Amino acid sequence: MKFLTFEYEDATYYGVKVKREESAWILPKLFADFGEEDNYPKTLLEGISTYHTLDFQEIVRKLVEKANDTENPERYKAPFNDIKFLAPVTPPNNVIALGRNYKKHAEEMNNKADSLYVFTKAASSLAGDEAVIPNHQDITKELDYEGELAVVIGKQAWKIDSSMALDYIYGYTIINDITARDVQREHAQAFLSKNLKGSSPMGPFIVTKDELPNPEQTSIVTKVNDEIRQDGSTDDMVLKIADLIAEISKYITLEPGDVIATGTPSGVGAGMNPPQYLAPGDEIRISINGIGTLTTHIEK
Repeated sequence: MKFLTFEYEDATYYGVKVKREESAWILPKLFADFGEEDNYPKTLLEGISTYHTLDFQEIVRKLVEKANDTENPERYKAPFNDIKFLAPVTPPNNVIALGRNYKKHAEEMNNKADSLYVFTKAASSLAGDEAVIPNHQDITKELDYEGELAVVIGKQAWKIDSSMALDYIYGYTIINDITARDVQREHAQAFLSKNLKGSSPMGPFIVTKDELPNPEQTSIVTKVNDEIRQDGSTDDMVLKIADLIAEISKYITLEPGDVIATGTPSGVGAGMNPPQYLAPGDEIRISINGIGTLTTHIEK
């Protein structure tokens, strides 16, 4: 299933994509009209937190079936052309992100991929698919992109073994880890440079893990104004998904809905010769096979 969060008709909803249709079932409306409990999840985070992954999917499937059998199922759908995509989920912790998890990207940035490099991206930096984000020209001349596969946690994880780590995954999404490179150099750390307003576009969907059975063998392609900049594969990750979840859980209690960005392949603007940073009016499209495409626009 592909879950999303969006604004539609002056309200915020979460939903599930209708297969072969460019629209979403509005899940709060389905729960209200066809659910068996009054205290149903009002947000996707509540849904992830309340139910076991497979249980939630089965509940949603049955709700969709009931709505589809009504005389007017369209009243439970939101066409994509009429919605504003939001980040699919706001994690309980900040977005946890890994740097230097692709060897060639570490090399293009004159770093080494031999140690865990972790930073966070604040919820205030989140944006949805097709978002227009500030160009931040007042504080940086080196705005950059990073296309990344992100893992969404499905149940609480603390000090778990890597052999069990995949059981704690709810699904996967896409993140654009937008970074002010000059600010990153100036501060010698990542937090401020990676937390500018709108610098964490996420989405458009969270794809449940059953729909992406081989997350470590999927492509990541980033285009800037239709020019391919990154053309990589998650197979090139240094620290694999199970290992990175286990390692992070040694220190942090991961909660349902937490998001881990797993690093970016080579091809970022700062790694080009000469560097090619984002400019006002640019469009960035990140595609991951099995999830979809996340599009971000830099304001003119």
